[in-house]
Amino acid sequence: MEATTVVLTSDTTEPPLPPPGLSDADIGVIVAYFVVILGVGIWAMCRTNRGNINGFFLAGRDITWFPVGASLYSSNIGSGHFVGLAGTGAAAGIATGAFEWNAMITLLVLGWVFAPIYIASGVVTMPEYLRERFGGQRIRMFLSTLSLILYIFTKISADLFAGAIFIEEAIGLNLYLAICALLAITALYTITGGLAAVIYTDTAQTFIMVIGGLIMMILSFDYIGGYNQLETKYMNAIPDDRPPNTTCGLPRPDSFHVLRDPINGDLPWPGVIFGITVNSIWYWCTDQVIVQRTLAAKNLSHAKGGCVMAGLLKVLPMYMMVMVGMISRVIFTNSIACATPETCKNVCGSSAGCTNYAYAKLVLFIMPDGLKGLLLAVMIASLMSSLTSVFNSASTLFTCDIWTKIRPKASNKELMIIGRLFMLIMVGISIAWVPIIQVFADGKLFDYIQSITSFLAPPITTVFVMAVFWPRMNEPGTFWGLILGMIIGIVRMILEFAMGSPACGQPDFRPTILSKVHYLYFSLILAACTLIISVCVTLLTPPINKKCLIRLTWWTRLMKRKRLPIADFMNKTKAKKNGHTNDGFDGNPNTDVENTSNNEKRLSISDNSVQINASSKPLWRKAFDLFCGFDESESDQSPAQQEEMMMALTDITEEKWPAIYVNVAGIVMCCAGVFLFAYYA
Repeated sequence: MEATTVVLTSDTTEPPLPPPGLSDADIGVIVAYFVVILGVGIWAMCRTNRGNINGFFLAGRDITWFPVGASLYSSNIGSGHFVGLAGTGAAAGIATGAFEWNAMITLLVLGWVFAPIYIASGVVTMPEYLRERFGGQRIRMFLSTLSLILYIFTKISADLFAGAIFIEEAIGLNLYLAICALLAITALYTITGGLAAVIYTDTAQTFIMVIGGLIMMILSFDYIGGYNQLETKYMNAIPDDRPPNTTCGLPRPDSFHVLRDPINGDLPWPGVIFGITVNSIWYWCTDQVIVQRTLAAKNLSHAKGGCVMAGLLKVLPMYMMVMVGMISRVIFTNSIACATPETCKNVCGSSAGCTNYAYAKLVLFIMPDGLKGLLLAVMIASLMSSLTSVFNSASTLFTCDIWTKIRPKASNKELMIIGRLFMLIMVGISIAWVPIIQVFADGKLFDYIQSITSFLAPPITTVFVMAVFWPRMNEPGTFWGLILGMIIGIVRMILEFAMGSPACGQPDFRPTILSKVHYLYFSLILAACTLIISVCVTLLTPPINKKCLIRLTWWTRLMKRKRLPIADFMNKTKAKKNGHTNDGFDGNPNTDVENTSNNEKRLSISDNSVQINASSKPLWRKAFDLFCGFDESESDQSPAQQEEMMMALTDITEEKWPAIYVNVAGIVMCCAGVFLFAYYA
């Protein structure tokens, strides 16, 4: 193989690409993919009771570790990873893989620290957890609205943009129609099937993504002569046309180091170790899209097992995406590594650079007929798995946090209908966003994704960590820390977008806060500011009664007593001040009757709303109810039965051997992550 290896240097000619389009074999593979995914989606729809919140948004809390782990992985790995990671790898080397390996450690934090508390508290959404922990509605509403905005304008836009690049480059289809078709298919089984359909189709798509990505990786390494040839050939991948007396177009000297210079590195090592961790805790431990999968697990051991599985799969993107992008630079040096705005404009239509096209170009060049269709199916799978996860989680946030505030007495069926309608709205907004994505298709979008996270995520991370570990933390401290921290981050973000970054070889006249403070360092500074604000305000305001913190903090997660909702405690306090003592509580936390909270009402299997007699329903109504899951038979439960069911759902005790297995697996994963960082440091 070595004798036929192509080594590209500054005087080489790039190999020609085949014209865009698909062979019959490619089309057959893609059709088979859609048949499998729709089949899995329909099977999941029939398997799960989709007529209540517990079934639709949490898949009946009956998912085992394997689907949980596969869904965690595929929900995270979108088309933006294939395009963005490969492009960043082509431009700057392997350091961007640190974002993926850091997740191995953060997933341990999710499974062993945050998931037990979320499950024990009985919540459905992350804003709901903050409401249960601190009381009031303003934090919950603020975080729900912020999450929906971030979903639409970062996650959805990034994945659609990446998928658009691949579809346009590989197939030559009309971009707008292709994305509309993908969104329509995605919405079909997400709206009808709920989280169960999303999780099980994610599992199938994980197999497709891993198999396709590994085949692409093997063929790519084989083309350049093997893994041991990558460093030499990448460092020699220098484009012909470069600005004189600059380093533009040259590979970075530290391209094969994950941990880089703390002052001048593009990803300084303190930021990689600590700054990325702050952002990762927000994404993996407090974001609805990810946490919702662990809440769907049948018990805590299965949730932990899913976290371990997803963490071990996160080893792969460095090799399947980052290094494959570097190989693309080796083969297509002059186009992928173009160093002047004029050249880049001629190559891909963007003066900012063409590295985003690294993965798509290599697929076209290196994959034979049939396998090219498999890689297109991989891109579609990554796009659809991310979008389905976002649609379902966004619908959960809107239905459980916003709509129940607007309509506190909404029936189960109303909540199900609203959740599905909101998904349709999300699909419509996504389609309307496509032209705006094309405007931003200048090579800069993926450079900003991680920095946007550093500007907005640290305040959320800080308040969640303090909520879990500091019982003294109260609602005013959380609210003002979150708001003021977010304002600081938004100011930095506005400056970043308004001033931009200087082109290669140009002087940097930006303020010091932009030019000298890396966004990962800013993430640490912002987290510290939020912490100081929250602590100061908390210490100046009254604490929360300990009865209201049962199963809501790390220290109280194992308590079996009933929790007194903060609202009830406040009402009780006011009643005492007004001279009313018959408030339903005797002051003993072991005997106090806790009012049924919103999440318990929503998790209840029975729907007490008036049901239409099934025999009197018209045929179209029966078909509609069956399609949406409303035709499910629902058993009436007494309050005692509902309470027993709720205690089972919030139980975080583990059996001996499953707990040992997942703990050992977690230690192995942690050691693997540390080894990888040390080996590539």
